[in-house]
Parts: sequence; C-alpha cells; structure tokens
Amino acid sequence: MKLSYWFFYSLAKMLARGFYNYRVVGDPTQLQRPEGVLVVSNHESFFDPPIVGIAFDQELHYLARKSLFNNPIAGTLYRELNSIPVDQERPDMTSLKTVIRTLKQGGKVLVFPEGSRTLDGDMLPGEPGVGLIVAKAGVPVLPVRIFGARKALPRGGSFPQPSDITLVIGQLWHYDPTAYGDAEGKDLYRRISQDLMAQVADLRA
Repeated sequence: MKLSYWFFYSLAKMLARGFYNYRVVGDPTQLQRPEGVLVVSNHESFFDPPIVGIAFDQELHYLARKSLFNNPIAGTLYRELNSIPVDQERPDMTSLKTVIRTLKQGGKVLVFPEGSRTLDGDMLPGEPGVGLIVAKAGVPVLPVRIFGARKALPRGGSFPQPSDITLVIGQLWHYDPTAYGDAEGKDLYRRISQDLMAQVADLRA
C-alpha cells in the first residue's frame, strides 16, 4: 500500500474495531485474489466504502461523485484513496471505461449496484452500468454484504450512532454469457446487475 492509503486504511480499521465491533464473516481467501476483482456490495451508509476497504490487505479503488473533486484539497485526497470520479448528473462512459481498465490491469474495484444509499434498509434494484462492467471486464465478481452501517450513520443522519458492523463475504462469481441466452445491451446488463444484487441479498451474518 502507498503511505497515504495505508494511513487512512489503518485509521479506519482502528475506529471500526474500537467503536463498532467490526468483524468480517466468510472465507478470507476470497479477499486475497491476485487478479482483478469487481467487489459488489449493498449500500447502507456513508461509512460503506471504508467498511469494505479495510477487509482487504490490498488497495481498493472506489467510485466517488465528480463534484467532490472540485475542491483542490479534497480532490487530491480522493485521488490518493484511489477514487474514480463519476458524474451522476450526466453519466457517460468515461468512468466505466476507467473501471474496466483498472480491473483488466489487476486492480480491485468496489461498486454499489444500487447507485445510492437505502433510505429504509431495503435494497434497491441494481443499475445496468454495473452489469456492463461485468460483461466487458471479464473478471471475477465478489459479492459482499454490510450489516449495521445504516444504524451507525443512516442516509440523512448527522452524527454516528452506536452499532455493531459486520461485513459478510460471499463466493466469487464468474460471468457466463450463455446463461443469459439472447439478452443483449441494456437488458443484459440489467439482468446481470439484478443477479448480483440477489447474491448480495442472500448473504447472512
């Protein structure tokens, strides 16, 4: 890990263990793959990226709103933490191409197929963009599920609350085009994303 990433990684891990009884459930070998891996997770809280990131011994890459990079200091920090800017107002292929390239080069990228944090705890449908990444990148996908982060800091919340946070690790999934028959384009990508969200939903602490 580069020094800047290691510093915030270590700080987040210390806080998670100290205040939220953070634990990881599942097969730890799934977190140590040498190849590029797309990590897909449910989205409960602003805490979600570090909650997933500290489970890995390697650096992850993250998606972040493009507007967060407007401030020079914040932009530099987000880049040091391997964040890829995404324009949520006017989505284009730039960020998706960056994600696909990063995966093909052996990087690990965390995405939240729902696109936004849940308001009531129920998972939202997966967005087709994640399915496109899966179809084009050709790398394994690792589903994970977060429990407890919404209680710790729900969407719209101002102050962190006491909670136990658990990250459940699933099994690697490999995209098989033949499983989707004649589906193509946006329909194919949506179905892939829906299948991934179903796998995340099946994980239990």
